[in-house]
Amino acid sequence: MMTTEVGTAELSRVLAPYVTSWSAEHDLHCTLLVRADGRGVGYANELPGDRDAHGVLWNRVAERHGVGVPEFARVHPARQRQAINNLLCQVCAEPADRTAEGVLWLMRDFRGDSPNWPEDMASVEPPICARCVPVAMQRCPALRRGAVAVRVREFNVMGVRGTLYTQGVFGLKPAGMGHLLYGDPATSWMVAASSFRLLRDCSFVSFEELGIAAGLG
Repeated sequence: MMTTEVGTAELSRVLAPYVTSWSAEHDLHCTLLVRADGRGVGYANELPGDRDAHGVLWNRVAERHGVGVPEFARVHPARQRQAINNLLCQVCAEPADRTAEGVLWLMRDFRGDSPNWPEDMASVEPPICARCVPVAMQRCPALRRGAVAVRVREFNVMGVRGTLYTQGVFGLKPAGMGHLLYGDPATSWMVAASSFRLLRDCSFVSFEELGIAAGLG
C-alpha cells in the first residue's frame, strides 16, 4: 500500500497531471465547414486523426506536453481521450488502480447532491492510480475543496462532450456545449473536447484504505 512519504515524493516529481494542457498547447487554426453531404461538420483540411473510431470530429490542439506552464483549468483533448479510452491514470498515464472491487476514480465530493451519486454519472475525468491520489489532491483546486475515492465496476465509454454547431445565416455558429451518446445523429454536428464513461456499480473507498493520510490536500 502507498504511504504518505511516497505521495510526497510524487508531489515533487509531477508538475501537472498528464491530461493537463500546457501554455504552449494552443488550439490550432482549422476552418470549420459543413460537410459536402450536408450531414454535419468537418475541417477544410481534415486529417484521418481528426476523428475518433465513431467518426466524431475532435478539437485539434497542439501537442507540446511539458512546454511552458501548466494550465490546470484546461484539459488536453487528445490526452484526455487516451487516458479515458485506455483506463490510464490521469496524473502519470500508467494503468489506473484496479482491484476486484473495481477501477479507482478520484472525484469532487458531491454526495450531498443525490443519494445515489455517483451512480450513472457521465465522467470526463479519467481514473487514477493510488500513488497519484495525493498529487491530484494537491494540484487540483477543485479537489482541494473536497474529494472522495470511488471504486467502479462498470465503466463503459458512452459518448463525447463538446461544442455543438448549427447552420446560421452567415455560416456555422456554436449552439452550446453538451454530452452526447455515440450513435446520436447530433454528434455529426459536434466538435468534441472529451470522451466520457458512464460509471455504474460504484462503492466508496476511504483514503486510509488506500494508505493515504486522512486530510491530505
